[in-house]
Amino acid sequence: MAAPIEFIRRIGPWTYIFFLLGVFIPSGTALIDGLYCGKEICYDVLGVTREATKAEIARAYRQLARKYHPDRFRVGDPGLAEETPESAQQKFLLVVTAYETLRDEESRKDYDYMLDHPEQYYSHYYAYYRRRLAPKVDVRIVILVTVCAISVFQYYSWWSSYNEAINYLSTVPKYRIQATEIAKQQGLLNRTKEKGKNRRSKEEIREEEEEIIRDIIKNKIDIKGGYQKPNLSDILLCKIILSPYYLCAYVVWYCSWVYRFTICREEYGEEEKLYIIRRYMKMSQSQFDSLEDHQKETFLEKQLWIKENYDVYKEEQEEEMKMKMAMDPRWKRYRRWMKNEGPGRLTFIDD
Repeated sequence: MAAPIEFIRRIGPWTYIFFLLGVFIPSGTALIDGLYCGKEICYDVLGVTREATKAEIARAYRQLARKYHPDRFRVGDPGLAEETPESAQQKFLLVVTAYETLRDEESRKDYDYMLDHPEQYYSHYYAYYRRRLAPKVDVRIVILVTVCAISVFQYYSWWSSYNEAINYLSTVPKYRIQATEIAKQQGLLNRTKEKGKNRRSKEEIREEEEEIIRDIIKNKIDIKGGYQKPNLSDILLCKIILSPYYLCAYVVWYCSWVYRFTICREEYGEEEKLYIIRRYMKMSQSQFDSLEDHQKETFLEKQLWIKENYDVYKEEQEEEMKMKMAMDPRWKRYRRWMKNEGPGRLTFIDD
């Protein structure tokens, strides 16, 4: 250890640092291994000049590819007397690399820049691997296809949920009786029975009646929340397309809100009151729309758009929930089990 330290002390630390840089950093005037044709110049590999056209480069490539192609190579060929199958394959791969580099305008431009500016070592590495690892398909197309696929899945899943809701409501007596009365008033269920060849079976008549009831429920009942009727404007693709419109509409609405209720001190209307209540409850629009009308009327009667009133209402609801849980037999059994036989009393049985 003493000899290297003495050597560094004798020549000076800065001289030693520059010596290491000269050893480990590649020479700026040399071609770079691993980039393009490595130590070979791609133009020399194909036997063309830097001013060669695309046609000349393609012609030179075809000639060399026929010469060194593994399927065409024959041992003892007069033109390849000193070549072996392995060396011919290596030259073929080098010819292919040179052609792939020079046939593309952008790649050829980067390669010519490397030949003219060999000192910019790291920028050549970046340009080479950026082009080599870049996706072959435009990223915008991938994003567009992904968004379209998600939108199609959204739309059909919403239709499935909506049909499930309609089928369920068709079995609920309350809605089924109402739909049957409406169908009778419209004369849809009072048709005379056909006779002769046009006579239908009871199953066909029952299926037709079921379809009529489903259509009435579908048209007369406004389903809200997660099972509402699908709307094209709600899918992801339409939201992205209409996002500038939604953003502008929100800015206009917010400015109008500030001007009306903060600057001009106007009184809140029913719609604004319900909006403030929904914000306090931290509910989405679809969740709030799924509430019954009498619940919303109760919110307005208790003036829950006022923060103090909402805080009192929230505390009352929490106390009411605690009382229900305290009186619930299942909750009592759970607390009794936690006290007497809960996880803290679990033990292993001895063998």
